[in-house]
Amino acid sequence: MIRIAIVYHSETGNTRRMAELVREGCLRIEGVEARTMPVEEIDREYLAGAHALLLGCPTYEGSPSWQMKRFLDTVEVDLAGKLGGVFVSQNWPGGGGADFAEVVLIAGMLVRGMLIYSGGITKGYPYLHFGAVSSRSPEGLYAERCVKLGENISSKAKELFG
Repeated sequence: MIRIAIVYHSETGNTRRMAELVREGCLRIEGVEARTMPVEEIDREYLAGAHALLLGCPTYEGSPSWQMKRFLDTVEVDLAGKLGGVFVSQNWPGGGGADFAEVVLIAGMLVRGMLIYSGGITKGYPYLHFGAVSSRSPEGLYAERCVKLGENISSKAKELFG
């Protein structure tokens, strides 16, 4: 069984909904178990045994939330060798802040020895660049991207670790 941990920080519920959609996508792949957990309530045992980790948070001034940054800076679980992916919510769709927030998360994951994946434009529509992004509540294309990210990560985790 491939295990996927989805750790998120959410203030208004938008990023929590994204995490649920990502989980939905993960579970579309046979042989995958996925669990969402708020960054304040990490199941360290599940995280340690997970093959993949997805991180999601709101974007503040072009950066990930401090709660998610603190998680990456202080997590006591060894993340080396795990597959990683990211998703962020933003209040305003312009300006590129979400992309930068995703890159900051990706950098933290790389420093911890993780393998980063999104599927990019190679896995069909909807396309993902660094990860899934939602403007406010994830609906329509924003929701589809979250589901797609979950599917892509689960498929790659199964390929690598199954």
